[in-house]
Amino acid sequence: MKRNLDAVLFDLDDTLHDDTLAYQSAAEEVAHEVAGEHGIDALALKRAYIAQAEGFWTRLSAAALTERLENVRATLWRSALVDVGLDDCNLAERSAASYVRYRTKHLVLFPGALDLLRRLRDRKIKLGLLTNGFSETHREKIALLQIGDCFDAIFIADEVGMVKPDPLLFAHACRTLGSSPSVSAMVGDRYERDIRGAIQAGLFTVWINLHGSPLPSGAPPADRTILSIEGVEAALGF
Repeated sequence: MKRNLDAVLFDLDDTLHDDTLAYQSAAEEVAHEVAGEHGIDALALKRAYIAQAEGFWTRLSAAALTERLENVRATLWRSALVDVGLDDCNLAERSAASYVRYRTKHLVLFPGALDLLRRLRDRKIKLGLLTNGFSETHREKIALLQIGDCFDAIFIADEVGMVKPDPLLFAHACRTLGSSPSVSAMVGDRYERDIRGAIQAGLFTVWINLHGSPLPSGAPPADRTILSIEGVEAALGF
């Protein structure tokens, strides 16, 4: 079914690129380094860091946006290190710096993502990138992925002072693009962050359920649920 859409918003991590692979691979490399130096269980440290990081991003609020991400990461690594019996501030800071370096080399777009963005632009669709990341690292990530020029506007949580799933953020993005929610769509991989707020704001929603997550109990379904970025155009009705 063809839709009258003039703007599409995209999440970044695990929507346009495999962020799970990137950050877990980086965490594993750091964990093996620390294990080699201190004789701890590398897998246990990797699991501890992933738990700390996922907890932080799940709980992310507007109040947390004033923190520098490098400090946040050092705190997360210190908590993970404590979990495996190492309470060392310097090691935590070093681990955080190594993590950022290792993660960079794993950044890669999902196959077809760049072509999708280009085809939508060829259709004169206005494109926005909407991420709960921090500009401290996400501007660099966007540059390394070479997708900045694909978007008419980029909305990063700490730059706009709002985080998904705040419906006001989705409405702000539509307004900035010169569109309105009724003729805009949101494409993302996390129901609670990307889809729930977009539904509340009145956008058409496409949930890339990459992780095979169940729909939260009592939650309204996305307009379309797909398994990968390859199905986005059909889901949008193009």
